[in-house]
Amino acid sequence: MQKELAMEFVRVTTAAALAAHDWLGRGDKNKADAAAVQAMRKELDQCPMAGSVVIGEGEIDEAPMLAIGESVGTGQGEPVDIAVDPIEGTRMTAMGQGNALTVLAAAPGGSFLHAPDMYMEKLAAGPAARGVLDLDRPLTDNLHALADVLRKPLNQLTLVTLNRPRHAQAIEQARALGVRVFAPQDGDVAAALLACMPDQAVDLMYTIGGAPEGVIAAAAIRALQGEFQGRLVLRHHVKEDSEKTRLQSQEEQRRCQEMGIEPGQILPLDRLTSTDDIIFCATGITHGELLPGIRKQPECATTDTLLICGKARAMHSIHSSHLLDNSR
Repeated sequence: MQKELAMEFVRVTTAAALAAHDWLGRGDKNKADAAAVQAMRKELDQCPMAGSVVIGEGEIDEAPMLAIGESVGTGQGEPVDIAVDPIEGTRMTAMGQGNALTVLAAAPGGSFLHAPDMYMEKLAAGPAARGVLDLDRPLTDNLHALADVLRKPLNQLTLVTLNRPRHAQAIEQARALGVRVFAPQDGDVAAALLACMPDQAVDLMYTIGGAPEGVIAAAAIRALQGEFQGRLVLRHHVKEDSEKTRLQSQEEQRRCQEMGIEPGQILPLDRLTSTDDIIFCATGITHGELLPGIRKQPECATTDTLLICGKARAMHSIHSSHLLDNSR
């Protein structure tokens, strides 16, 4: 992809994060999401590309979204796949809690998995874990295998997951082995990156979360030479069984068949993203382990963005100051 697009995408995630921050702590996650979506769409449509949203967040929660299949950009230039989550952590933004991000991944057209917005089971780790992890094996087996390759005792391993009822068994199993468990409430894109970056105290991520976040995280992790596996999970396996969830699962199954993918089948990294020519951007909305959040003064706001360029094998931290228009 053109190098110029990298800084265009930084502008996109920054604008969405600033728009979301206006709703920080106001208790309305849908209005925060809508503001971020609107800002992101406006900025994406100014990018010199023929972009297409191949997977995005929103359907699963019936929230505002950039729709799957939606065209973005000026229409001029190269075809670009876009995987996006205008706010990863809408609840955290609404409640004024940490670890909320705006995230986007992009690659040449046809490079990303095209899938519905549904649940995905995920494993992620750093470069040493390539060829070691297997999502079909029990989590305890993967923890043993990772401990062996990292040459660490189990009681020095750290697993990150999410503090949700669906992960209770995984947390119990890991702690029974002596493994440390970090369990934030939300944010599995940040969790996946923390498990892959060399300067972080996390060795493995295991979650069942959104498929869009899975594709976005896989793109970043491929650029970082890490390991990622996923598989799509029908909703009735995750949510309380009811007539509604069964009907939703049937619709997910139908859409997966249309897109040529099978729920429950392991999706290796090269199926989730088939190229190293990746651009990943994340801008912090609230403070977290991966990125600082937005700091606002009456006339100025500062933002921090993580930019990863896969083809260049480069990772950049971008600290920006923005003059605010208070005339309104």
